[in-house]
Amino acid sequence: MKRRTFIAGLGSTAAWPIVARAQQGDRVRRIGMLISFDENDPEWKARISAFTQALADLGWTDGSNVQMDLRFAGGDIGRIRALARELVGLQPDIILVNGTPATIAFQRETRTIPIVIAGVTDPVAQRIVPRLDRPGGNITGFADFGDASLYVKYLELLLEIAPGLKRAEIMFNPDTSPVSAFMPSLETAARSLKLVPIIAPVHSDAEIEAAIDALGREPGAGLVVMPDTFTTVHRAPIILAAARNNVPAVYQGSGFARDGGLLSYGPNPVDLYRRAASYVDRILRGAKPAELPVQLPTKYEMVVNLKTAKALGLTVPQSILLRADEVIE
Repeated sequence: MKRRTFIAGLGSTAAWPIVARAQQGDRVRRIGMLISFDENDPEWKARISAFTQALADLGWTDGSNVQMDLRFAGGDIGRIRALARELVGLQPDIILVNGTPATIAFQRETRTIPIVIAGVTDPVAQRIVPRLDRPGGNITGFADFGDASLYVKYLELLLEIAPGLKRAEIMFNPDTSPVSAFMPSLETAARSLKLVPIIAPVHSDAEIEAAIDALGREPGAGLVVMPDTFTTVHRAPIILAAARNNVPAVYQGSGFARDGGLLSYGPNPVDLYRRAASYVDRILRGAKPAELPVQLPTKYEMVVNLKTAKALGLTVPQSILLRADEVIE
């Protein structure tokens, strides 16, 4: 079983944005990058490292023929919109972005600069692209979810790791998550699993704590934290409140489990960024984003935290241990 691993930082953040020095006669290509997380969040570092390494392998070397203008939004919607406007104003050759709010912000700012996404939920349902196979505009890339099926999987995993639950709270921020569109499917799935769904929209740490505190007073209740920029940025108070109230919870990002959450399952975000480099390369060499299909995840990861399970009085079933990519003891 794998034990917890730590990802080394990419060096001093003072080095961002990365300024490239072109060889005489070469044209420096400019890449605008908007990261929805906080600058000090370790979650982004492995992703950017994977992207820059894959890009270098394709011939685009930082400090030689590319300049990267990198911005961090810290999960703040207003800042996301302002930074999208700022980056578009720099007139980059291409933009790399993660998250639904940031992608929509760029969509409002430009219909001409190519945009490659590295993680957006169901871009067709959100009208980011009209279809996956031929997106037809200036946006393409790699989605992290195609439909509601993975959300339903969270409910199944919650019951598998904590059998006997009667209620499942579904937590999300309606301002940053598209999960509202999938809520009818989720509620139907919950009832089919004999779970009473509890819808918990949250917008702040105070609302997170209040929702989980209330859930802790309900017998046989568990938590499913929907993937979005807000819940990822605010994962610390979610994890702490779940532990304090003895609430079993399932999350999307592996960072949740590594930071003390019970179980995480979802697309591997590092892989999405690595794959995104191939589209950036192709577009910089002349390909049209309109003709590059939006691709779905090919690599998923499950992380289970045995220490947290023990604190909750749970015995993790062998069925989960055998499927886990990482087990934290």
